[in-house]
Amino acid sequence: MPNNILVPSAEDGNLSIDIREDDLVAFSPEVLDTLLRDHTTGHNIFWATHDYESLGDSYGFFSPILPRLITGDNGAVVKPRVMKSKDNQTGRSKDMAEVFTPSWICNAQNNLIDEAWFGRPDVFNTIGADNKSWQSTPGKIDFPDDKSWKDYVRATRLEITCGEAPYLVSRYDTTTGNPIPLAERIGLLDRKLRIVSENTESSGEWLAWAQVAVQNCYGYEWQGDSLLLARENVLATFIDYFFAKFGRLPLVKSVNYIAYIISWNLWQMDGLKMVVPCSCKDGVTEKVETLFGEEEVKVNCPGCQQEDIRKHNGIYCLIRDWKNDKKKIRFVDLIK
Repeated sequence: MPNNILVPSAEDGNLSIDIREDDLVAFSPEVLDTLLRDHTTGHNIFWATHDYESLGDSYGFFSPILPRLITGDNGAVVKPRVMKSKDNQTGRSKDMAEVFTPSWICNAQNNLIDEAWFGRPDVFNTIGADNKSWQSTPGKIDFPDDKSWKDYVRATRLEITCGEAPYLVSRYDTTTGNPIPLAERIGLLDRKLRIVSENTESSGEWLAWAQVAVQNCYGYEWQGDSLLLARENVLATFIDYFFAKFGRLPLVKSVNYIAYIISWNLWQMDGLKMVVPCSCKDGVTEKVETLFGEEEVKVNCPGCQQEDIRKHNGIYCLIRDWKNDKKKIRFVDLIK
């Protein structure tokens, strides 16, 4: 499979695990704009890390990630964790508990999910004797009598604190940086797209079901740079499978729509509070209008004070329910 504009083939050994934002802009400026969107706030996702502050005021913790900050002369600013310096990796692990999971662990855990769904083990691959390698199952995947391939594609999956989304997609091992050939990928979305490719013929049918597959894969992340990488990895994975099936890139409008779905399904959130990171007002002094004029008052967040996820005064994150008329819902309302 020859190289393409976004995802050079792992099979020919030329895969760069870092997707360059300049390549996204060259393909379609709208794609990068969409991947940076935060639908809860109506603005862009923000850095939510101090790692880039040395680059200037635009790279501050609360600053939005803008295309100009990560393209052109700044094109190498955002890169996968494995490509960052060891000091940076250690700092992020210490400050934000950022720990990335090897692909062999992701595969073993994803296999357990599928074993429960299919009612049998080794559906997509067989794990080797060393427990760290696997062999993809040959041939077309068989389904239980009471379930269909469409049921599998529609099944909802969520990766919490997703980082670069190694459980959803597996373009590369996030701990080693080694690219993974398409036939051996183990992500939850990888598996859905394999099923779509095995059970559709026309590009129109493939695209329709690939959209359903992406719509049913969710993930959230605190740090803006990791979230962007996760969104890029999901988009690149979609393109990889389309290219493998049809030998060409999907149309720009198709890529733009997948990017739109991704921008809803992978979102920026404090996973303990279910709100936009650092949006709660706790111990903050604000000026408010009273009967006696403007006064300064101290605002506390009930949710933070009581450790109750339903009482925060921060901005609760929204997601889209694609199965229910694309309705917008608060993620916290899904927590029982």
